[in-house]
Amino acid sequence: MVDAAVVSAKLEELERRIARVRHHAKPTPAELEADPDALELVAFNLMLAVQACLDIASHLVADEGLAPAATLAESFQRLGEHGVLSTETAASLARAAGLRNVVAHAYGAIDVARLHAAATDGLADLERFAREVAAWTQASQAEGRR
Repeated sequence: MVDAAVVSAKLEELERRIARVRHHAKPTPAELEADPDALELVAFNLMLAVQACLDIASHLVADEGLAPAATLAESFQRLGEHGVLSTETAASLARAAGLRNVVAHAYGAIDVARLHAAATDGLADLERFAREVAAWTQASQAEGRR
């Protein structure tokens, strides 16, 4: 049974992180790279935004009794298979999990162009995730699930 309050709190956190990324992002990758403070703030808040999505995905997978995911990215695939997320959103967030891992675990140098793309174009994927999860949670509540 999905705890709507947990999902709602994580969606609010996601919204705050997206706003922080937008606030600190620069118009070009070169400008982002030239401002180390902005680069770190964007990377950190993107990582935490994706982590909020992962937390939600893990919560929904567990609460819905879905097959456990072997990887973080697989959590999003499970939600796609279960109809919580569209195929497009599940695939986008699976890729975002990879970026989160690079930032979180410092796997080599961060590709500033990739980070910039995530901080600009990629925010739409996070917002779509939030809309789809919110809609699914609301529909689940209306059907009598908890």
